[in-house]
Amino acid sequence: MIEQTIDIPTKDGATTTFVVHPERDGPHPVILFFMDAPAIREELRDMARRIATVGYYVMLPNLYYRRGVMELADLPPLPEEAARARMFDLMGSLTIAGVMDDADALLDFADRDLAAGKGPIGTLGYCMSGQYAINYAARNQERVGAAASIYGVQLVTDQDDSPHLAAQRARAELYFACAETDRWAPLEMVEALDAAVKQGRARAEVELYAGVEHGFAFPQRAAYDKPSAERHWERLFALWRRNLG
Repeated sequence: MIEQTIDIPTKDGATTTFVVHPERDGPHPVILFFMDAPAIREELRDMARRIATVGYYVMLPNLYYRRGVMELADLPPLPEEAARARMFDLMGSLTIAGVMDDADALLDFADRDLAAGKGPIGTLGYCMSGQYAINYAARNQERVGAAASIYGVQLVTDQDDSPHLAAQRARAELYFACAETDRWAPLEMVEALDAAVKQGRARAEVELYAGVEHGFAFPQRAAYDKPSAERHWERLFALWRRNLG
């Protein structure tokens, strides 16, 4: 495996990005892996490595670079409530439009790397970033072959850039994994999302993971559920095999 951490220029500065891919048999299809709210950490880098081991060029960008934050663990410690408020403040500083610009910059970088494939790409987002994975499939219809949201939030809103509307414009195959118990994405939202993608012409699946909570795929979370986490990996790898080659 080859891995490196690179500052990739964007419209608003540069995003420090963890890039990992197999050493041999490239070029490899690109996966844009958008972080969740707790930011870049070894848990996410390990997940990127797992994806790369099956033959992908994975890019994990720091989305908080506009605020000068890389890893929350590097910030001065705060009481739990204050630390949570700081995280939500950082999360609220992001916009779909800004992350779409970042994704363009990431893909431009990948297109100049001989290790990265120039064909269809995949997008993947957990929690706050499920919306970004889906919206980039609508923004870059020519390149995104598959997009996945894992317990994504804010997937159905009253905004023009709501992911449930973006899903109807995307040509990619879409996959939504939703937790049965999720205060950030309640069952009413999941049902509205499912109805919206069925009403549109999207190639999409909304799968409800019964008996688990938001965060079930992260090994270091209290909500971690190994059978469901492994199922989500099976779904992702199959999705990418079908669409990215």
